[in-house]
Order: sequence, then C-alpha cells, then structure tokens
Amino acid sequence: MYMRANFFISFALLLLISSCGPFAKLEKSTNWEELYNGANKYYQEGEYGKAIILYEKVLPIIKGSEKAELAEYNYANCHFKTKRYIEAAGYFNTFYRTYSRSPLAEEALFMNAYSLYLDAPDYNLDQKSSQEAVTAIQQFITRFPSSASYERALEMLKDLEGRFEQKAFAEAEMYYRLKDGLFPGDFYRACIINFQNFAKDYPESKHNEELAYKLVEVGYGYAKNSAFDKKEERLNDALKFASTFYRKYPNSAFIAEVKKFEDETKEELDSHLKLKKQTAENQTTAEKNESEN
Repeated sequence: MYMRANFFISFALLLLISSCGPFAKLEKSTNWEELYNGANKYYQEGEYGKAIILYEKVLPIIKGSEKAELAEYNYANCHFKTKRYIEAAGYFNTFYRTYSRSPLAEEALFMNAYSLYLDAPDYNLDQKSSQEAVTAIQQFITRFPSSASYERALEMLKDLEGRFEQKAFAEAEMYYRLKDGLFPGDFYRACIINFQNFAKDYPESKHNEELAYKLVEVGYGYAKNSAFDKKEERLNDALKFASTFYRKYPNSAFIAEVKKFEDETKEELDSHLKLKKQTAENQTTAEKNESEN
C-alpha cells in the first residue's frame, strides 16, 4: 500500500513538473513572437508535434505577414514528418496556391505530390487516392520540367501506373476464374471486355501475351455456349482472336494451345453451319408442305 501511494505521488509530481515546463509555459503565452520563435525552435529540433501546436496558435495572428510564408511551409512539413500525409498534402497544396512565386513553391508542389504518393494504397485496394497522386505528380512535372525532383517524380508515376496495371490484371483474372461458375455467359463476356481493355490501356504489359491466349480460350467457350442465333458471329470472333494471337506472338509458348482452341472452334463452326443449313431446308420444306395443304 505504501509503495503504491509513493508511486501515485511521484506520478502526480511528474505531471506537475511537466505542466510547468518550458513548452507548457510557451503554449499559454499570448506573445506572438514567443510563439513564432518557439514553433521554429521545436521544428528545428525535430519536435514536430509541439511545433504544430504552436504554429496553430501563431499562424492566424501572422497571416499575411512576411513571417507567415516560412511558418506555413514548416507547418505543412510538420504534418509530413509525423506521417500525416493527407493533411500534409493539403497544406502543401494550399502553400503553393498562396505563395506560387515563393522560392519554396516548387518544393511545396513536389511535397504535395509526394505526400499523396506515400498515402497511396497497395494495388489490391481502392485506387482513388492513387489517381489523385498521379494527378498531383503530373501537375508537378508539367509545371517544373527542369526540377531536380523531376526524375524522382517520374519514378513515382511509374510505380503508381504499375499498381493500376496490377489491379486491372487481378480483375481480369478474377473474371477468368468466375467463368466456370453458375452463370458462365456473363463472365465470359466480362472476360472478353476486360482482356481487350487491358491490352488497350497497357500495351507494353508483360501480361498481354497470357491474356491474348486466354482471350482465344474464352472466345471459344463463350461462342460454344451461346444461343443459336448468336453462335456463328461469336465463333468467327474467336477465330479472329486466334489470328491476332499468331500475328502478335508467333513464337509464343501458348501457340499449341491456341491451335487446339482454333481447331475446336472451326469444328464447332462447321457443325453449326451444317445445322443452320439443315434447319433452313427443313423450314423451307415445312412452309412448302403447308402451302400445298
């Protein structure tokens, strides 16, 4: 009991001492110069949490003055240093718009983009914030093409575009797996659309050859399971997918598999055309008999 009482007394004394420390006294100050100098001091010492508190007290007072420019940049950078990237991006962007002629404007615009880049999620998550980062990076490289940070910005852009590509490929693969489910027709169609869009959006992707092969497979499966009146058109589409594959990837490891699907598609098309012809002849005969009766 005695030891516990001593602990609480010591803890209370520690709180009392800390509440009377330099920062606590400064925080209560009404002297804007003391607040300004104190904020800059804590910023230089890397105590960014304390600097934020003091900057928030002094910025409304010095707004519009010469001292505001550096204080607002430091305030934005405090948020960056404490990994509050969304807030940092907003404050850097505000700084750039307010002080577009400042020597710090270029750095602020880059830090706006860099903050959004660091906040961007992995490829398998929603990429809305990643798109915002791309927009910010493009704004920076357009505005400052001679910047020392230009190449770094391009690397960030390349990384984000790689995430978009990975997400698009993962979605295409998801539809490919779902085609064997309860409603294959919808997913066959979704596969075809996604595979073709992927090739248009990412023409240099390493995944295009694999997806082009799967497009032949999916095209055949979609056509084979189609309604009679849609079958011929879709079988011909599947044959076009095969022809395009041969033209683009003549030395592919998938050639044999593509050839197999192409042969099956041709057989299916021959059978369909024979059935179509027989159906037309039967219909003509039936109509003739009906007219004679």
